[in-house]
Amino acid sequence: RWNKVRYLNLKSRWEEAIGIDGDHNDRHCDGLKGCSHSSTPIGMRSYSSIGNSEHKKRGLGLELWPRGTAIDLGCGSGFQSIGLARLGYRVLAIDFSERPFHVWVRDTEYTADSIIVSTGAQSLMLGLEAESRLLGHGLSTCATCDGAFYRNVPVAVVGGGDSACEEALFLTRFASKVYLVHRRDTFRASDIMVQRVKAHAKIELVLNVTPKEILGDAKVHTLRVVEKSGADRDLAVKCVFVAIGHVPNSQAFTPALEVDEGGYFVAGANTVSTRVPGVFVAGDCADHVYRQAITAAGMGCQAAIEAERWLAEHGG
Repeated sequence: RWNKVRYLNLKSRWEEAIGIDGDHNDRHCDGLKGCSHSSTPIGMRSYSSIGNSEHKKRGLGLELWPRGTAIDLGCGSGFQSIGLARLGYRVLAIDFSERPFHVWVRDTEYTADSIIVSTGAQSLMLGLEAESRLLGHGLSTCATCDGAFYRNVPVAVVGGGDSACEEALFLTRFASKVYLVHRRDTFRASDIMVQRVKAHAKIELVLNVTPKEILGDAKVHTLRVVEKSGADRDLAVKCVFVAIGHVPNSQAFTPALEVDEGGYFVAGANTVSTRVPGVFVAGDCADHVYRQAITAAGMGCQAAIEAERWLAEHGG
């Protein structure tokens, strides 16, 4: 009985926090106001999926778990409580050639015996005017993060690769209709993924079109595309999911650290170690498969343990 009462209490507070219909309730997001990622360490604009997800915008968990350290999503109170400092500035240069390593931030040089690189990956965007304004308000780069907020409403996915097809299929669990928008009439995705998409009753293919505008003031209500003939077509949707790829934020660390053909850091088998002893990688900058907050957190834990062990073995 106690568990049932507790469940109902948490459920009611959850619904109040996000709204039964998914509307935003600012009372539960006071702790997030003004919170933003100052910049990525290499100075690229951040379109981090988790940083811009509805979970963060709507303050998921801040009321139910007041301490919020595990779900802080970038605000910083968790690590500050144990005496760590966050510098929201760009890393200008790094020298891994000798120990201690040297890192230059603005006009300050820092040294470290071990470094964990967790710079994430940048979601590629469409380059439309409304993107920065509507990101997190009906424009998303992560169906897994935000799909459940769009139950029984139409949505659109933009892309033609495996990721776009996977996101479209995933969204059919929630959305009433999924438009899969692609600029060609052929897909880069595997044949099996294309077959699944074409066979699904909830998915409508919108091919040979180019996204022109995302319309909406506070929230998205329309995706306007241009057909091959030059005519405009409006898709009435509540969310646009962009799935045209990611670029890992690894450029500042190459060629010192090895990357694969996609620019993701290469770690040793079943480890987070790089080819530079004492340097470890974690999160989306080294993971092109899962790209989830929980897997990134797990890699961060691995990297912290490895760094601690490495320092203990080498007198750090």
